Amino acid sequence: MPDRILIVDDDLQTLKLIGLMLEEKGYEISVASSGAQALELVEQDLPDLIILDVMMPEMDGYEVARQLRANPETAPIPILMFTAKGGVDDKVTGFEAGADDFLTKPAHPAELASRVKVLLSRSAKPAAAKPGKSGRIISFIGVKGGVGTTTLALNTAVAMSQVLDGSAVLLAETRPGQGSLGLMFQLSQTQGLNNLLSRGQDLSRQNVEAELVRHETGLYLLLASPFPNPFGVDAPPEVFETLARTLTRTAEYALLDLGNGLSSANKRLLATSDHIVVCLEPQHVPVALAQQMLQELHGLGLGAMRTSVVMNNRTPSSLQISWQVVQQTLQKEVVMISPAPELAYQANEERLSMVQFQPDSMIAGQFRKLGEDLLALVGSMPEHVE
Repeated sequence: MPDRILIVDDDLQTLKLIGLMLEEKGYEISVASSGAQALELVEQDLPDLIILDVMMPEMDGYEVARQLRANPETAPIPILMFTAKGGVDDKVTGFEAGADDFLTKPAHPAELASRVKVLLSRSAKPAAAKPGKSGRIISFIGVKGGVGTTTLALNTAVAMSQVLDGSAVLLAETRPGQGSLGLMFQLSQTQGLNNLLSRGQDLSRQNVEAELVRHETGLYLLLASPFPNPFGVDAPPEVFETLARTLTRTAEYALLDLGNGLSSANKRLLATSDHIVVCLEPQHVPVALAQQMLQELHGLGLGAMRTSVVMNNRTPSSLQISWQVVQQTLQKEVVMISPAPELAYQANEERLSMVQFQPDSMIAGQFRKLGEDLLALVGSMPEHVE
């Protein structure tokens, strides 16, 4: 569903020009030629963004913004003030009235479109689980470091966001001080996990949503800092469990990148998971570790029905154990991801997942199939997916 934008301006030419430009960008547009009309339209149908002129008769844009912010239902709507009044005092008044951004007329269409896109991405929220029903948690855990757990979790999440509405999927790094997605995508807001863990048990849905970063795919990210700090590292295991349970109220599907190893925190997270993906590579040591991890998971009451095994192939076949031997050793079906070192390198250089970089590639298809299979396993397979 396209984002809905209300344009408020008493200049009909401005309404027409801005409206046509944003419609071409795929937005759904409604218009108002006065402040009173704007408030009436907002009351009938809440838009996702309001572009608001200041200089209008009877009720100026400042007063419109104040009334919108005074109403709890309309207060969260982002407001972009777009006006010829570009002085410092005008901007200060606009921000004090409740504007989120301020753009002076005339402005280049590309700049206006960019401001709109940024405001919408900041205000967007993930699709929460339906009332009375918790969201689903799928956890990804490696048998050791370096087997591609984060790559697997990321590409599966992107593939799932393509199968579903992108706002339904959230990918969370739960490894404080060991985050990598922020570095990969060159994102600055990498303190989300640590900020939440520092709250202890005070983890509301609103607190979680405030720390999320929306990726260009529509996927939501909860990022861990790549630098250790005392909050994340020392958080007790029960706080991780509280976080996981809050995520089930925050998004329809929360995918967790647990890193590797059955730490106390990871055990708490795994216990709250609807399904677990164990990641390994076709080498003797990872296969032996996978065998041990599956036994430990079974001992924790996390049996075969709640676990899948995915094997990342990243080396030539002559240097690895065959898929059949791994399955026989683990006595469990193993999903294989084909080796694609060049694709992985090129995608990383472009700051993209492999599924984004080459969506028609064989490996992108494998990740989509894995995503669809996981949706089926957690009992939420969309009807339109075969």
